[in-house]
Amino acid sequence: MQITFDGAAQTVTGSQYLLNINGSMLLLECGFFQGRRQESYARNLNFPFEPGKVDAVILSHAHIDHSGNLPNLIKQGYSGPIYATPATADLANIMLLDSGHIQEDDAAFVSKRNLKQGEPPAAPLYTQEQAALVKQHFKVVDYDQPFQPIPGVVARLVDAGHILGAAAVVLDVEERGHKFRLWFSGDIGRRKLPLLRDPDLPDGVDYLMMECTYGDTPHRDPELAYEQLRQVVGRTLERHGKVIIPAFAVGRTQEIVYALHQMIEAHQLPSVPVYVDSPLAVNATDIFKKHPECFDKETQAFIKADLHHTALGFDRLTYTRSVDESKALNDRKDPMIIISASGMAETGRILHHLRNNIGNPKNTVLIVSWQAPYTLGRRLVDQEKRVRIFGEEYEVKAEVAVIDGLSAHAGQEFLTEYALQVKGIAKQVFLIHGEPDPAQALSQKLVEAGMEKPAYPTYGTSVVL
Repeated sequence: MQITFDGAAQTVTGSQYLLNINGSMLLLECGFFQGRRQESYARNLNFPFEPGKVDAVILSHAHIDHSGNLPNLIKQGYSGPIYATPATADLANIMLLDSGHIQEDDAAFVSKRNLKQGEPPAAPLYTQEQAALVKQHFKVVDYDQPFQPIPGVVARLVDAGHILGAAAVVLDVEERGHKFRLWFSGDIGRRKLPLLRDPDLPDGVDYLMMECTYGDTPHRDPELAYEQLRQVVGRTLERHGKVIIPAFAVGRTQEIVYALHQMIEAHQLPSVPVYVDSPLAVNATDIFKKHPECFDKETQAFIKADLHHTALGFDRLTYTRSVDESKALNDRKDPMIIISASGMAETGRILHHLRNNIGNPKNTVLIVSWQAPYTLGRRLVDQEKRVRIFGEEYEVKAEVAVIDGLSAHAGQEFLTEYALQVKGIAKQVFLIHGEPDPAQALSQKLVEAGMEKPAYPTYGTSVVL
């Protein structure tokens, strides 16, 4: 078997790994590379292999850095199946449609600028219509259900605990009379996250490919983070303010909704209106409700005992779909909680809520995820006193609170535990989906624990097992 690391190699974006086994080609992931605009466009447009020659694709989960280039793969000739869990297939469908919309909007913006400069128009990498074609390629398989994606390979998807439907991929390979097991981690989740089951650990593995995104970062206990959430929301409501939460539409929004549901039902917070104001988040939540089989035992028990028999719905919660409903929230002065996308406060309805509420000291802007440099979210985290929204400058008078510890990725401790499951068993560990510093820190931890130093492949590297 030959593995070529065609993405998320010494970086955290654009996951893509091509396996050549028994003369067939199996692609693990087909993620969007995200970075500088020109580099990203070129990398995503040009595959380092012929898409039409790939025999099968296995998708670990729906995040765009793992699934986002599937429309382009099909556009360039891929015609085979895409294996995924039912929840991943459903989530990927709406996220890819949203991505297609963004591609079209970005191309229109660049084309308008090019027109003024006498340059040709820009073409989107793919359109919404092309993104919609991915759905017909999905072949759903339940967790732990064996399937044969290509000759000589029996695969299983096991729970990764990262987002709804996320899986690690277990490949039992027979090639030229040689049998071995490859375990591909996908993105590794955490223990004690709300809603989802804990990740399955590697078992009987000959070769391990594992992510190391937070290989240098210990994570706080999620329960401490949710206690901080209760405190921040509580003190804002006591002063009759609004809580504005920029949140990613898939995963983080649903976790926050579930936590607020529990807190309000337990009378740990006042019963105030809660709004989820993001079309993608609303659609994603519908998919969460459709797949309770992915929930952990605690969530299942909560749903059974709850008056509403759902984790993501209660009397004071409203999912807004229309623009008019969204605008109406900014005319109200009563205490409330608004959860809206985007998670880094760069685009979408959250910008209108920030513009209308950031100047009131009664209100709180609550940051619940990592913020990339130069984004509005990062400027708020950095406690800048004045920020620009829609080209206008606003004074930040609202409280800005930051809650760490809600990441859906495993931290250094659990990554170490995950890798040590194969100590003395695996012939080789490959660290992927991580920047050099986290990879080096995790590698050092593993060596100190008595493991051989893991490999850390560069982009385009091929290895033969």
